Amino acid sequence: MLVSKVTAKYQATIPGTVRAFLHIKNGDRVKFEIINNQVVVKKVDNNEYDYLKSLSAVMTEWASEDDDEAYNDL
Repeated sequence: MLVSKVTAKYQATIPGTVRAFLHIKNGDRVKFEIINNQVVVKKVDNNEYDYLKSLSAVMTEWASEDDDEAYNDL
């Protein structure tokens, strides 16, 4: 069993075995998906991240103060 303690800022260390399996290194990004009531951690490909970041720059219909307030607690 691989276990990591959550800090006061809700951060957790990814265990070394998982980092090695996913080939994660310093500066890499990971994503979390909820699938069938389980959380799956995946390494984010840099090209995928850049693409999604560029999409968010042009999709401004949800970029209002009301939206920020609505999603503030997530």
